[in-house]
Amino acid sequence: MKFYPLQFTPILKGRIWGGNKLNTVLNKSITADANGESWELSTVKGDVSIVANGKWKGKSLMDLINEYPTDILGTEVYQRFGKEFPLLFKYLDAKEDLSIQVHPNDSLAKARHGSFGKTEMWYIIQADLNSHIIAGFKEHSNSDLYLEHVKNNTLLSTLNEVEVKSGDAFFIESGTVHSIGAGLVVAEIQQTSDVTYRLYDFDRIDSAGIKRELHVDLALEAINYNSLDTKIEYSKETNFPNELVSCPYFTTNFIPLDGQVAIVKSKQSFTVYMCVEGSFELTYDDVKVDYNKGDTVLIPASMNSFSINGKASILEIYIS
Repeated sequence: MKFYPLQFTPILKGRIWGGNKLNTVLNKSITADANGESWELSTVKGDVSIVANGKWKGKSLMDLINEYPTDILGTEVYQRFGKEFPLLFKYLDAKEDLSIQVHPNDSLAKARHGSFGKTEMWYIIQADLNSHIIAGFKEHSNSDLYLEHVKNNTLLSTLNEVEVKSGDAFFIESGTVHSIGAGLVVAEIQQTSDVTYRLYDFDRIDSAGIKRELHVDLALEAINYNSLDTKIEYSKETNFPNELVSCPYFTTNFIPLDGQVAIVKSKQSFTVYMCVEGSFELTYDDVKVDYNKGDTVLIPASMNSFSINGKASILEIYIS
């Protein structure tokens, strides 16, 4: 069986805080005025990615995994997760601030929702002047203080606000109170989970004049009340996989590509490339495929030898 690099039809999500930069910055074919997310690679129930290229065009990612589990996922990933695809890949456009939120860890998410937890990372693709994120508390807190500040509408004053620029990266472990601020386009790599506890939503109302639901009490057990350093310091050596994150859920490298790089992988994990700047060409078995800014491609685990060539900034993600 000949496997090949797989691209998928983006699953576009309208969000109250979204804008149009998924189109203007990342070349997505959006139609709504407030598109907040492009789910590039997903097996979340109801939002399973569909292949957009090659002989398997029109098949779902789950169909391929069920038919060729080790070839797609890799031997080690299949051993750990069975036929579940453990990661979710997104691009986000925050025209306005996202809600202040938190995600539960694996044990809490499994007990409450039958789901993975949600540890994630962000890579800032584009940032307007003075844009910021929120990540964690300024100082160590606790559940009583948290509830008091929610009651007094002063939660924002306790949270750590960080000014950001293009190229910044952040590791947001489950339990970290966080928000992506207005004016940011972000690549997000996360566990396969859509469980979010919303703590504060800036008193916004939706198109029906209704405020979105908050989950203040559900979040009590989920929150890590410590002060956290979430910003990632990383190298930018050309034509080299500079490590951003290595955690039990995923490894992410940053590759500043300028020329050609030969890549040889084990067959233990799939690899995903997200092109966050420029363009590159991937060559395998004398076949060449072009990718541009905003493209995401899944390399099946059985495709363990290929090369990339071009001038681009690429996120490389796999499970180790």
